Amino acid sequence: MPQPTDPEDICRHGNASVSCTSRIPVVASGMASLQFDEGVRERKKGPPVRVLFSTPPLTGHLHPLVPLARSLVAAGHDIAFASAAAFCPTIEAIGFRCFPAGIGWGTLPPALPGPPPPIGGPRWKFWITDLAPPMIEDLAGICDAWHPDLLVRDTSEYGACVVGESRGIPCASVAAGAMVSDYRRRWEIAAHLAWLRERYGLAPDPEVEMPFRFLTLAFMPRRFHDATHAFCPTTHFFRPDLFDRSGDEDLPTWVAALPNQPTVYATLGTLSNHRIGTFTVILDALRDEPLTLVLTIGRDGDPARFGAQPANVHIERYIPQSLLLPYCDLMVCQAGFSTVMGALSAGLPVVAFPIEADQPVHAARVAALALGRVIEPADIIPATVQDAVRAVLADPTYRTNAERVRDEIAALPGPDRAVELLERLEAEKQPLLTA
Repeated sequence: MPQPTDPEDICRHGNASVSCTSRIPVVASGMASLQFDEGVRERKKGPPVRVLFSTPPLTGHLHPLVPLARSLVAAGHDIAFASAAAFCPTIEAIGFRCFPAGIGWGTLPPALPGPPPPIGGPRWKFWITDLAPPMIEDLAGICDAWHPDLLVRDTSEYGACVVGESRGIPCASVAAGAMVSDYRRRWEIAAHLAWLRERYGLAPDPEVEMPFRFLTLAFMPRRFHDATHAFCPTTHFFRPDLFDRSGDEDLPTWVAALPNQPTVYATLGTLSNHRIGTFTVILDALRDEPLTLVLTIGRDGDPARFGAQPANVHIERYIPQSLLLPYCDLMVCQAGFSTVMGALSAGLPVVAFPIEADQPVHAARVAALALGRVIEPADIIPATVQDAVRAVLADPTYRTNAERVRDEIAALPGPDRAVELLERLEAEKQPLLTA
């Protein structure tokens, strides 16, 4: 079969695991060795910079990348994304080009040849040894055809840093979560990354520097992490300008007529919103309270399944938080990173019940900074939710603490400053250490 030679062909084929224009072929299976292409390094002569973003096919991982990508476009640079084929329409609807790369969420690749990868925890195995190889093989072909000057990855997507090192393309990461940004935790992924590097012909990396080597863009306030949290030497902090308008939803008209009582917004984000039972607990806890409850259940949810509700309860599929939160007094949520950052950016206290992934880490910071109350998963029942909401609304200290963090967030530099660092990284091709 003829190899595609144009980046548009990559999109049509849906698999970029073949090097299209590089002199070095990329093997799509087995112990493939990605080799450095000197022509790719020398291609860039000046602005604009061509930047390729890579992300898992999850809304919560895509949205933190969008403000940075838009700022790059506004600065005159050329942007594209790479993600699973089924997720590309979501990215394209926002206005970005998307190359199909990797596999869809919940899809596991076939068994790889050779000995099994080392075991260091199922979470890391899934992200690195299961999801990264198909992403690497597709990203390699995309890079050889489209010739990006920089790679920018979500911190959970490890394929880009492997391809970047093999192709001599600097790779930055966007930290969207407390757990993956902890420099100490790199030892938990050391064995998996060593296996990945060996599979693709890269030299050993005993200090596990590859994911953090050039630049880490942390869109969060520094003190959202505890005193033991270690940031890598290339971490720079920015204001989380949250993106949430990925569809055509607007602010409902009824918001303009909210009654003079506390408004509580409840959400399970985009990862956990399939938990119908948890939504029911929230409704049972708060529908009879002297407050207005706004519950969003996800674009695929059906408000009718919860039956008739009193006038103070509004169940919607999706409302952009940036539009709704200025009308709210409290957020009830699962402690997802973007969800919590949205609340704190608006100066809202939180009632959090961590369910999965890195949500317990974020909930722990909510408790430690007295930004609200935390309910353990085993205790998510109407009575505990009701008690926590009553307590936070009754104590103004929580709101004061949240507003203090809001002011710290507002004082941080925005995505435009991050663009300047990416431009510098492209020019210097050296790690940008924190001053």
